[in-house]
Amino acid sequence: MRLKDLTAILIHWLISTLAVMIAAYLLPGVHIQNFFVALVVAVVIGIVNVVLRPLLLILTLPVTIVTVGVFALVINALLILCVAVIVPGFTIDSFWWAFLFGIVLSLVNFFLRALA
Repeated sequence: MRLKDLTAILIHWLISTLAVMIAAYLLPGVHIQNFFVALVVAVVIGIVNVVLRPLLLILTLPVTIVTVGVFALVINALLILCVAVIVPGFTIDSFWWAFLFGIVLSLVNFFLRALA
């Protein structure tokens, strides 16, 4: 890997971490202990989105089509709840907070990447 690629990965990771922290700050039902936990959450969410999310979306494709894509948000919330179980120091009070966290996280990530 070239240095340019590693720099891009590091910037992407830091932007994702910042997005996680902003989303947690905006939502009172999402709790992150510190910056290090946010770094770990950003990595684990990235891994879960690369490994599990595509498989779940394929398995639930009929339901996702019938609900016009809304079920994909449900899958996202469930995956975020799984991340909360895996990462100590990251807690979410309920499914609905995870649902909102997924939406807010996507929006914040979009805006931060547009700025970078």
